[in-house]
Amino acid sequence: MKKQLLAVAIAALSCVAAQADTLAKVKSSGAITMGVRDSSGALSYTLGDGKYAGFHVEICQRIVANVEKAVGKKVEVKFQSVTSQNRIPLVQNGTVDIECGSTTNNAARQKDVAFVVTTYVEEVRIATKVASGITSIAQLVNKNVATTTGTTSVQLLRRHERANGVNFNEVFGKDHADSFLLLDSGRADAFVMDGSILAGNIANAKNPAEFRIVGEVLAVEPIAIMIRKDDPAFKKVADDTVSDLVKSGEMAKLWDKWFLQPIPPKNVKVGLALSESTKAAWASLNDKPAEDYAKK
Repeated sequence: MKKQLLAVAIAALSCVAAQADTLAKVKSSGAITMGVRDSSGALSYTLGDGKYAGFHVEICQRIVANVEKAVGKKVEVKFQSVTSQNRIPLVQNGTVDIECGSTTNNAARQKDVAFVVTTYVEEVRIATKVASGITSIAQLVNKNVATTTGTTSVQLLRRHERANGVNFNEVFGKDHADSFLLLDSGRADAFVMDGSILAGNIANAKNPAEFRIVGEVLAVEPIAIMIRKDDPAFKKVADDTVSDLVKSGEMAKLWDKWFLQPIPPKNVKVGLALSESTKAAWASLNDKPAEDYAKK
């Protein structure tokens, strides 16, 4: 029995080690699994029928093209829809090889996973209905504030200096679309989330003019593509891909494509200009966590 248990343990450890070498795994299986989000604004969203699009999805597709060069073969790309709650475990256990959503790179998460160099720096904001008259944190007293389960946004709101003495009720959506629905249906008075996600959901609402992004910037956070820890070869391919996109000017073109031009399926513009924070991240590529940004 002890020998059997030992054999099982060795097999499990071997499996974990194999997963950590993503290039070897992809070469062996002939496939790579991309973690994607159904409603993460223009970063990653579903087109229906198992198809996904967005700024981070396209960057990941560029990374996959270079993975194919590294392993010397064409590989099948599989899409795996992930949520805020399961994205990290699915990367850790090998179900997802590269997560192309809207994940904040922070110190706590770096204990479990690794991140490609930062591609987008987010401002966490508040979305409300114009008719509500809410324009600041102070007006959220006794209001219902929506956020998505497994995200950091409400924690940021509670820690904000202007939230001192502001008591509000938290309501949770299972994903970003569900959280926006809470606001749209009147079950929430505000939705706290990354500005790009708010802008993307507003752009795709039935009546976008009914909503606006308001209030103080709650935090500035690096958003990055997520991969497994301790996989330097795969990380180098991913980091080099991002670096080449920035140097060639292609990254700026991708921003224009996804944030400033009409995007499918409704051909509406998100209308999110490239921020100085994101420009700075591209000028000095790194995988520093959010805590390093907070020190500035």
